[in-house]
Amino acid sequence: MDFERAKQKFEEYLDGYDRADDKINLKIIHTYQVVECSGEIARRMKLSEEDTDLAKMIGLLHDIGRFEQLKRFNSFDPGMMNHAKYGAEILFRQGMIREFLEEDTWDDIIYTAIDRHSDFQLEGIEDERTLMHAKIIRDADKLDNCRVKLEEKLETLLEKPLDVPGQDVISDEVWRSCQEQKSILSESRKTSMDYWVSYVAYFYDINFRETMEIILENDYISRIIHRITYKNPETRAKMEMLEQQILEYARQMTDDHI
Repeated sequence: MDFERAKQKFEEYLDGYDRADDKINLKIIHTYQVVECSGEIARRMKLSEEDTDLAKMIGLLHDIGRFEQLKRFNSFDPGMMNHAKYGAEILFRQGMIREFLEEDTWDDIIYTAIDRHSDFQLEGIEDERTLMHAKIIRDADKLDNCRVKLEEKLETLLEKPLDVPGQDVISDEVWRSCQEQKSILSESRKTSMDYWVSYVAYFYDINFRETMEIILENDYISRIIHRITYKNPETRAKMEMLEQQILEYARQMTDDHI
């Protein structure tokens, strides 16, 4: 598994897109960070060298469909394009995978992990190794999204002026999902705060203790929640409550595995 060769081919693929565009640049940085996160999760799980390299390869290719979405629609909105399934299609239906990886030994695992990485829930994956890698890429994706939510411009992330989210309310359906300790369905999001809350609620969809340990070590939960100034009193009170609930959930998840 020649990762450096795959990385070179990925750079060539990126030449077809505007690297100076904020959203394209965000996803390039994100891709390489997900590679690092995937490797770190695999190392903490004490996986074999092959599975660690495989996790990194999936990380490199997981968002390859996102660049075409941004080129066509200039938006991350999943309603515009299912970037995960499109990425799996161009890699495997159109044969691009062979540009990155000569061997076909791991094709089924890579295809499923990429195709399913943005699904609301992982269901129906029976092979244990495939399921493990599908979970690793989902965790690594969310782990780097913590960095993205802290470093990138809020206007880029939410596609709204900076002062809008903190004045908005959280819709009833989205808040109900939070109280049920569930991730937020994309179609449930109505307000800019719904979008922001969905970025917080994904902590409820972390698969591995090792990932949650990294989250707690970096204080990602509180840092993300407090990045926005909540000018709406009701929203502020709910976000304070949500912070405590997610922190308790995270601590319980790590304590249960000691």
